[in-house]
Amino acid sequence: MLEKTIKEAVKKRLKELGAYQFWPVQTGFGTATIDCLGCYRPVASAHGIFFAIETKRPGGKLTFRQHLTIELIKHAGGRVYVIDSVEAARKLFDDVN
Repeated sequence: MLEKTIKEAVKKRLKELGAYQFWPVQTGFGTATIDCLGCYRPVASAHGIFFAIETKRPGGKLTFRQHLTIELIKHAGGRVYVIDSVEAARKLFDDVN
């Protein structure tokens, strides 16, 4: 399975949820980030959740820079998801609804 297929599944799921999503194109300038940054407010919550998502093909590994970025986001209070299958994309945020 291609990473592109997983990205499309994540985009579809986020759209279904009404989540804000931003997929930056890295050009080597500025602060490094991962594939997707966004915000989602569960129906029963008064507050939104900042999240970041890194997509990988099945068996794909995070780079050192991705690990570092993920730790910085978590330290700042954001949620981070590493999605490596269409099934995982479909279940995104099931734990908070």
